[in-house]
Amino acid sequence: MQFATVQPVLARTDLPVITDEEAAALARTTVNLFRAWELTDAEARTLLGDMAQRTWARWKTGDIGRIDRDLRARMAILMGIHKALRYLFTDPARGYAWIRKPNAAFAGRSALDVMLRGEITDLIDLRAYLDAERGAW
Repeated sequence: MQFATVQPVLARTDLPVITDEEAAALARTTVNLFRAWELTDAEARTLLGDMAQRTWARWKTGDIGRIDRDLRARMAILMGIHKALRYLFTDPARGYAWIRKPNAAFAGRSALDVMLRGEITDLIDLRAYLDAERGAW
């Protein structure tokens, strides 16, 4: 077996950083998105990287505390998924419902099933799939 040579990749210092204010806005928007997706508290907490139950309860009341880098990234990816669904479905309700529908592209599982595996890469993969479906690449 031969292994491919991995080429070094330079860090992208030109990419913007999500500020604390933007992260708080992302958190509020994420709470609203999860309401539209009709997620249970357990599902929401899993998508947010196994967030503590008390933290999620505070978020739902608008009490947003410190948000770490991983959580900022997760929410940004979730917003990308939401954006892609809004492009694909002119009726927002159809996009919200699509999250739970079985999909042949996911071996009969739903997009939510894929995301609920809990890894950030699952969110990334779903976003890449949706971007490809809408012709964003």
